[in-house]
Amino acid sequence: MPIARINGINLGYDEYGTGEPVLMVTGTGAPGRMWRTHQVPALTGAGYRVITLDNRGIPPSDPCPDGFTLVDMVADVAGLIEHLGAGDGACRVVGYSLGAIVVQELLLTRPDLVRQAALMATSGRTDALTAAMTAADVELSDAGGKLPPRFAAYVQALQNLSPRTLNDEERLRDWLAVLEMSAVDTTATGVRGQLGLQLIPDRLAAYRRIDRPCLVIGFQDDLVIRPHLSREVARSIPGCSYTEIPGCGHYGYLERPAAVNSAITEFFAGRLDNLVGPESPR
Repeated sequence: MPIARINGINLGYDEYGTGEPVLMVTGTGAPGRMWRTHQVPALTGAGYRVITLDNRGIPPSDPCPDGFTLVDMVADVAGLIEHLGAGDGACRVVGYSLGAIVVQELLLTRPDLVRQAALMATSGRTDALTAAMTAADVELSDAGGKLPPRFAAYVQALQNLSPRTLNDEERLRDWLAVLEMSAVDTTATGVRGQLGLQLIPDRLAAYRRIDRPCLVIGFQDDLVIRPHLSREVARSIPGCSYTEIPGCGHYGYLERPAAVNSAITEFFAGRLDNLVGPESPR
């Protein structure tokens, strides 16, 4: 894995394919490899050079034990785009959850680095449920608590999967096995540094200044970032497109990867008429 020295720290990233660049930014505690199974093949197959990033705090990127801010993460993404020579206005960026919030702030501070942006499971403000979930995660981490892997997998499944998957016993068993093996340790220094960064003030008015083409993707059964929060972002960004993927929860990019990948590639190709959703942002 290549390592870049950006903003005084080491950032790990991977590159796949050739063509115009697409940088992908993950959510809280997630490594860049989360994109490899479904999104990387789809985007490289569509002719793009895909760059996946391990955000600061996620190995092999530096853990930054003294803490960091959302501003730091935005600067990391901008610095990596420039480091890779993709900062000529032709870089496409995909963000998911916390990563989408990072991309939204990048669109405000360094719009010159972005050609198009796809924002999945995103929000533009902190609602009561997000605040409660985050406070609970922070309290558990600071208390040194670590859920047993089987229990953590069960909680993750309830929070992040759709009823469609939860009611399919064969698929659910597969998901639980994967979630048990890949449970995130929120007490780890780097992951703890990311907890709470999604607690943002209301930024919806600020997003009216975004002037790059954007697509917001909501997940119909998402209990972590409910789709009405994503629709608010789409309404706030001038000219933004919106689509809502049915039958998936917060892990929609894994539950319904074909639909998610199609939405992203159709948007990047300028074929917006093929994007559908149950509710328009306007």
